Amino acid sequence: MIPVNEPLLPGRELEYINDCITTGWISSAGKYIDRFEREWAAYCGRKYGVAVCNGTVALELALSALDIPAGREVILPSFTIVSCLEAVLRNSLIPVLVDCDPRTYCMDIADVRRKITPQTAAIMPVHIYGHPVNMAELLPLAKAHNLRIIEDAAEAHGAECLVDGKWKRCGSFGDVSAFSFYANKNITTGEGGMVLTDDPAIAAKLQARRNLCFGGKERFRHEDRGWNYRMTNLQAAMGCAQLERIDAFIARKLDMAARYNTGLQNLPLQLPFIEPWAKTSVWMYAVVLEDSVPFDANEFAGRLMALGVQTRPFFKGMHEQPVYRQMGLFLDASLPVTERIYRRGLYLPSGQAITDEQIEQVITSVRSTLV
Repeated sequence: MIPVNEPLLPGRELEYINDCITTGWISSAGKYIDRFEREWAAYCGRKYGVAVCNGTVALELALSALDIPAGREVILPSFTIVSCLEAVLRNSLIPVLVDCDPRTYCMDIADVRRKITPQTAAIMPVHIYGHPVNMAELLPLAKAHNLRIIEDAAEAHGAECLVDGKWKRCGSFGDVSAFSFYANKNITTGEGGMVLTDDPAIAAKLQARRNLCFGGKERFRHEDRGWNYRMTNLQAAMGCAQLERIDAFIARKLDMAARYNTGLQNLPLQLPFIEPWAKTSVWMYAVVLEDSVPFDANEFAGRLMALGVQTRPFFKGMHEQPVYRQMGLFLDASLPVTERIYRRGLYLPSGQAITDEQIEQVITSVRSTLV
């Protein structure tokens, strides 16, 4: 079976982790945490990085640090992982969902514009499968309405977007940016995340709240609410080793995508599209069945599995999730692009460890299924 994703740990991961064990710095303090925060922030063009235990809490903490009054609205895509919507709800805010672009699968900026109201406080752009949201269009829109930006860059390590004539890395936009370093990301710490910002006051708030808001002079005196969202030095050690090789990792992802693009031509399949203002980092190689194909993505996945190829489905839109319907949310929502690509889309094996031979086997399996 060709796995949909397998991490690659070819560098100094073991050396750095052994150093943590040898020195005893295995918990939530140590030189690798400081180094990883500093180096990842610099890589993304930010001033401050605050490491946390996973990408979900990175979003929750990032939104918390903006101190948006309860009951205000946050606009976000329906086509995303549930972590995004939960971050909004857990901060006592109201999610407003928008549809996605049919080519990039990122949030539809025109739909964002339509759904801004006097109650809107923030926008959460989510870069999808390695392709950026059109930040050149979104940033001035947010500024015109005095809206905060919580950038979810969890799927876009190393991706870039052209803004004001300059290429800028994903993770550098808005008030705060959130990352995940889960095992299937372009660099990994196993589990782990980080929040980036350029604002020293926000950074201080993030640092305090990820660590239970312990007091300075009096440790167990709490002036604010906080949580145990800390990353361990062991995780950060792996992150430092992975970051040393990120350029090679992204180059391999682009090579993988080029091989798929060549091998999957002339099939009834929508292949990944890249806007001229974007540089993708190909987190996942995502495809969508054209309407002429007489079966859906679920059947497609089953046929590929029988041929030894593992896949993953697209996100089911947040507006179609039973748990939120039961809460009375999104009952009348209709977001046709999100609904269609969920039913017609999946992503192929895309991990760092995939070999050229495995890519060719996937291509052969897809072609035999669709031709």
